[in-house]
Amino acid sequence: MRNLILVGPMGAGKSTIGRLLAKELRLPFKDSDKEIEQRTGADIPWIFDVEGEQGFREREQAVIAALCEFDGMVLATGGGAVMRSENRAALRSGGRVVYLHASVEQQLDRTSRDRNRPLLRAGDPGKVLRDLLAIRDPLYREIADVIVETDERPPRLVVQEILERIEALAPR
Repeated sequence: MRNLILVGPMGAGKSTIGRLLAKELRLPFKDSDKEIEQRTGADIPWIFDVEGEQGFREREQAVIAALCEFDGMVLATGGGAVMRSENRAALRSGGRVVYLHASVEQQLDRTSRDRNRPLLRAGDPGKVLRDLLAIRDPLYREIADVIVETDERPPRLVVQEILERIEALAPR
């Protein structure tokens, strides 16, 4: 296996499940948002404030392209990584893609106390999440080898399902 790549909306559990998967598979874990922060020396809300979403997405594209060149890791991506066709192509060719699907209600519950979500600073985070999911869900599905529901499920159960479903896939 090249890489195991997790996509999905914010609050779907990509980082939590990614760390558990990496431990189970004895592979390194990378989070594309954390990589951006390490490479720039700035946190994501600051990048959004100073460079706007466009500036952040350019940095994100460069980091995803670089990370997808590696072999043998678990990669968690930011929720909006699928918005650029170049990212979708890199993720698709970079390994097996798992879409972690979560309802808007679950996303709200998991992100309500997180101040590191620039897109949720709006007046109605529920509307923002619904709007984002309407746009991004088809893109997640377009590149996914496997789709796994994460609502109301313990992370370890999600990890086991991912491992079973990935193992059942034919090689590509």
